[in-house]
Amino acid sequence: QVQLVESGGGLVQAGGSLRLSCAASGRTFSTYRMGWFRKAPGKEREFVGQILWRGGRTYYADSVKGRFTISRDNAKNTVSLQMNSLKPEDTAVYYCAADQSSVGYDLWGQGTQVTVSS
Repeated sequence: QVQLVESGGGLVQAGGSLRLSCAASGRTFSTYRMGWFRKAPGKEREFVGQILWRGGRTYYADSVKGRFTISRDNAKNTVSLQMNSLKPEDTAVYYCAADQSSVGYDLWGQGTQVTVSS
């Protein structure tokens, strides 16, 4: 069974950078797209960005556009989220997710905490 495992979270000062990774483990992994989401305390889960597995086209939420970059390594079945110019409002648990059949995100990682101090 395929699982998604995130890594790379932590504590960083405002203006700093972090890189999150998400690895798909298990049997042969195939997906239409991979996405990153985040959930801050007391807030709804928020879409951060996504990348198409074939072609690598990306799309970002306005709140992170220009600061965050998503990339993928098809051979290693990994997707990364490079976060620059971090702000305190970026503090959240970040989740990666896979939309394996283009019908919606149906596979989720366990999440990794990102805390940005002011």
